[in-house]
Amino acid sequence: MNVALGVGGGVAAYKAAELARALMEHGFTVQAILTDAAREFIQPLTFAALTGRKVITGLFSGASSEDTLASSVEHIRVAQEHDVLVIAPATADLLAKLAHGLAGDFLTTMYLAFTGPVVLAPAMNSNMWNHPALRENMRILRERGHTIVEPEDGPLACGTIGPGRLAEPEKIAKVVAGLRNRPAASKRDMEGETVLITAGPTQEPLDAVRYLSNRSSGKMGYALAQAARDRGARVILVSGPVHIDPPKDVEIVRVHTAVEMREAVMDHLDEATVIVKAAAVADYQRLNAPNHKVKKTAARLSLELDPTPDILAELGRKKGDRLLVGFAAETENLIEEARRKLESKNCDMVVANLVSQEGEGFESDENEVVLVLRTGEAIPVKRAPKTAIAHRIFDEMIKLRLALHSLR
Repeated sequence: MNVALGVGGGVAAYKAAELARALMEHGFTVQAILTDAAREFIQPLTFAALTGRKVITGLFSGASSEDTLASSVEHIRVAQEHDVLVIAPATADLLAKLAHGLAGDFLTTMYLAFTGPVVLAPAMNSNMWNHPALRENMRILRERGHTIVEPEDGPLACGTIGPGRLAEPEKIAKVVAGLRNRPAASKRDMEGETVLITAGPTQEPLDAVRYLSNRSSGKMGYALAQAARDRGARVILVSGPVHIDPPKDVEIVRVHTAVEMREAVMDHLDEATVIVKAAAVADYQRLNAPNHKVKKTAARLSLELDPTPDILAELGRKKGDRLLVGFAAETENLIEEARRKLESKNCDMVVANLVSQEGEGFESDENEVVLVLRTGEAIPVKRAPKTAIAHRIFDEMIKLRLALHSLR
């Protein structure tokens, strides 16, 4: 695959050189495109030496009077010859131009001519990252279907500490590599399906301000929603409280508690042909939680908790001919626990992962799972971005449906 690597003007531009090398180690051919601002931080010669290719620095860079016409349409040629466009660092200025279709240099002009997947890795000051204008631009770009590699927390060049650091080059390269597993745009093998997906945590009130919850970010469930949508399905996403934007053209129902999630799922059950229970529902709740804040005292406090509704078990009893996919987040005995859950909840597939492994599961952009199937198989899926994992789940789900139909 050919990757066009756009480099924005920021202190993190030096990391783009590391990214170019990482992409090549993953087997990509890399064409570097530097903005004028990027050249203030790093020289084109660095990228030429790493990639072995001439670096593009402007719409008419190096054009003579004889080849001006050819140079003037080079952005079209580059757009047609490359499979993925990666922009890192994506500065606030670049993100605004991309969101609103402003094309004043090679990179932004080529972006408008590019029809493949786009990966954006933002980097900037924390206040800029949190500004309402920037958040709105990010919403537009996400709805356009672009993959965002979120910036990381840490010390910034301006001396502050917070979100805004460019993600590590190897992490960005892995996200790009995961696009190899994404079905082509023509592969719409889930048309006619209605996929009901749950995502994120639930929050069970303890009083007016406190609640029980867990570390689920919702990223896996949202990746599944996007994958199902891309494959042609109608998607209903029942989401607990998360801090990510839903994919475009997905019906979203927002809930907070397990009881609310159960009600939303049952309200939409008749419409669904496939159910994917990716949410991390709290196991316990406090019934009749007070509607005021409980004041702290020196006395020891005991809470009486009751189990929350077992939504997956209820779905297992009511699913009929629908495919039911559950999730198992475990810290030990992964496959054994997944098989137990498969049988006890009457699932067709359980997606199991060890949440104790660093960099995977909760809050991470990556995952490594085992797909435990009703047919008895246990299929390991190596560590990859959650977008790639989501497509692999649906690949195996489609095969499973065929296998189950043949057994009936």
